[in-house]
Amino acid sequence: MQKEINKCTEVLQNGGLILYPTDTVWGIGCDATNEAAVKKVYDLKQREDSKALICLVANDAMLERTIEEVPEVAYDIIDLSTKPTTIIYDKPKGVAKNLVAADNTLAVRIASDKFCRYLINKFKKPIVSTSSNISGCPTPKSFDEIDPVILKGVDYVVNLQPEQKSAVPSAIIKLGNDGTVKIIRK
Repeated sequence: MQKEINKCTEVLQNGGLILYPTDTVWGIGCDATNEAAVKKVYDLKQREDSKALICLVANDAMLERTIEEVPEVAYDIIDLSTKPTTIIYDKPKGVAKNLVAADNTLAVRIASDKFCRYLINKFKKPIVSTSSNISGCPTPKSFDEIDPVILKGVDYVVNLQPEQKSAVPSAIIKLGNDGTVKIIRK
């Protein structure tokens, strides 16, 4: 696993794209602070950049460096979630402008998968995590279902199997700094 983490870190530092197993589905990833790398993800997915992408962080401290003000309820949601849960926060900071939604929000998940946590900790920055499909096409449930265009379009494909076999996208909850909570995807 260390060899894979080192290779991914090198690709991410050079503005490249990786295809990697996450705590949910196989994801396309890049440096979440690199605007040119984020644009490559949108181009590869043939997706409008008005549709925001998810960002993975390794822990609470990195979350707090990425979001101006993390609502207290977020920690309860993270601690009590029984499955990977992405939270949309107000006022992100320190990430690529084209990663931030038009309403100045950012979808962030603290990675629960060991590989992802190790990778993000070594890279020391948040990474993008978006499903490995062309926009509008179904999310691949396994590596074998990933479109060859995606496989050829990334700079590196991680040679590891995901820890979990349940390839289900994360739950998504939107938290407003005004205390509003909205479930986007269960």
